[in-house]
Amino acid sequence: MSNATYQIVATSTCDKTDWSQSFVAAVTMKSFINYSSSSDFPIENLPYGIFSTKDEPEKKIGVAIGDEILNLRAIANHFNGPLLQSKQDVFRREFLNDFMSLGRPAWLEARSKLQELLSANNHTLQDPEVRSKVFVAQKDAVMHLPAKIGDYSDFYSSLQHATNVGIMFRGKENPVLPNWKYLPVGYHGRASSIVVSGTPIKRPYGQTLPVEGAAPVFGPSKLMDFELEVAFFVGPPTNLGDTVPASKAYDHIFGMVLMNDWSARDIQKWEYIPLGPFGAKNLGTSISPWVVTMEALEPFKLPNVTQDPKPFPYLQHDESCNFDIKLEVDLKPPSGVATTICRSNFKYMYWTPRQQLAHHTITGCNINPGDLMGSGTISGNTADSYGCMLELCWKGTQTIPLKDGTTRKFLQDGDEVIIRGCCVGDGYKVGFGSCTGKLLPANTQ
Repeated sequence: MSNATYQIVATSTCDKTDWSQSFVAAVTMKSFINYSSSSDFPIENLPYGIFSTKDEPEKKIGVAIGDEILNLRAIANHFNGPLLQSKQDVFRREFLNDFMSLGRPAWLEARSKLQELLSANNHTLQDPEVRSKVFVAQKDAVMHLPAKIGDYSDFYSSLQHATNVGIMFRGKENPVLPNWKYLPVGYHGRASSIVVSGTPIKRPYGQTLPVEGAAPVFGPSKLMDFELEVAFFVGPPTNLGDTVPASKAYDHIFGMVLMNDWSARDIQKWEYIPLGPFGAKNLGTSISPWVVTMEALEPFKLPNVTQDPKPFPYLQHDESCNFDIKLEVDLKPPSGVATTICRSNFKYMYWTPRQQLAHHTITGCNINPGDLMGSGTISGNTADSYGCMLELCWKGTQTIPLKDGTTRKFLQDGDEVIIRGCCVGDGYKVGFGSCTGKLLPANTQ
């Protein structure tokens, strides 16, 4: 509960009712909003999102608390601290960009005010008449993209993922290319096809090369895949020509979302040389609707992965920017019986978000509030922690058994991919909600 001592004994990771460790703990922060001990959205979290309702279709900024959403437009006047008093209009926007642009001191002030207003001993919002005007049940809300995403870049920062893919296509002798441990490899993606969780994705058409040495063919992709990723939103902007070293990059990172970068592997294999993925990736990228702030993730920092060789100075940072975010992927076929096919963790990342942003700007490339930067596929060291079908089925040479008795090598039409993520604290859980999407058949030509 949000205001009681309780005991949890469980074995899973981000299941709605089970946690990955056993403990007896008392909640130190108490809210007047009641939520279960397994809630993704306790008062320690308070992620931001954009929502609307059937009765009020205009988009609004909200904060998730338990099973409810606090409408920040309705309480904008309560942000009366020294940094936000003259900036209250940022909470009346249809996107988070303006709030993201204010920077960490303003974000901290907003978080402190929200925790104060939602605490059990603060009665400002507890009157039933007031509550009915400022809270909305999540089940009654429609979620939207949290920001206007002007630019989107995707990295390739999991060493295990890069190694696995290298072994598949180049062999064990030289799986990781020479540049990989010197810089965060990435590419610029397509922002226009980023969609909020729950949006279906159509199987794309494209050119593929089914038979080596033969001519390519045109048709629907036959090797559809998901990619388990975590992405971060950029906060304050920079000017063209400016650079942000990794040591100062944290102040430009607003928060994180779950991400599925849908991939057509057969299209990708034919098109990616020499410039990288194009149509194989621009068909759709799904993100979760709630942006979990870096402040909420702070208690879950882990030491950065040891990097050898030592990165160039602009990529060096002493402060941790690695996080114990437990990740799961379910595959739900048309039968409706879901199977967890992957359990991974953000802690496996080799290159950190700080380093990704630093490398992005080292050329003088300017960044803007609401820009999105993906981690790349997150894979661990065991076969059940690989973050995509390409690895889980090892390029189609193995099958994944599903609970309904069917098997998969790649995604089939009607399959739904469900990504969940959470951090398990001492008596609470900071969750991301879920990032879902169903694969639909290709259009008829």
